[in-house]
Amino acid sequence: MITELAVLRWLHILAMVYWLGGEWGVFQTSTHVINRRLPMEERRRHMETAYRIDIPARTGIILLLPLGLHMGTIWGVQPYGGGWLWLIWLLSAGWLGLCWAAFVYRETDRGLRLTVWDERIRYFVIPALLISAVLSLLGYGPFEAGAGQKWFSWKVLIYGLLLIIGLQLRYIMREWTELFRVLAAGPNAEAESTLEKSLRFGKRLAYVYWVGIATVAFLGATKFV
Repeated sequence: MITELAVLRWLHILAMVYWLGGEWGVFQTSTHVINRRLPMEERRRHMETAYRIDIPARTGIILLLPLGLHMGTIWGVQPYGGGWLWLIWLLSAGWLGLCWAAFVYRETDRGLRLTVWDERIRYFVIPALLISAVLSLLGYGPFEAGAGQKWFSWKVLIYGLLLIIGLQLRYIMREWTELFRVLAAGPNAEAESTLEKSLRFGKRLAYVYWVGIATVAFLGATKFV
């Protein structure tokens, strides 16, 4: 029988796959974006490819939140169901719509403004997740964290920390868009140097990112704590 939980778990797996796979794709493509030896038009094509690979990853990141909280109500570790759950889904849908609008208008002033608003949402989501997870692990709720239930709070905690890394990677991609505008006017050594520095920093973050994503998946699959 196809159950609600089975469908949610399937969607959750897809979201995790797109998140991890998309970040790997952007990681590989970014090397060509900053390659000074390539013609500017070819670098722009790689930049466009990076954007198109990144949007499924961003979609997966956002959907993991309502999917995880929804499954948490079924497992009995997340008590906010009913109207609260509907509200979470509606807010997540609005956030996802904003994210896609920023993608559609990428490389324009409107797209940059929408990207900033996408980032600002994380300023509220990240503290809410981290505080809720830590308080739950300490026994104060809102999530159930008794024997065999702590895995959910740990997942939420690590997910919140990964959103911080993801936010920094969003900053880097927005910076690339702005720097490419500078480079469109002609060669600029300072802009090229900034691109290369941001990529080196972003690659170090990416390694931590992948380990964190794998850890979240492992906790969800094993529920060993």
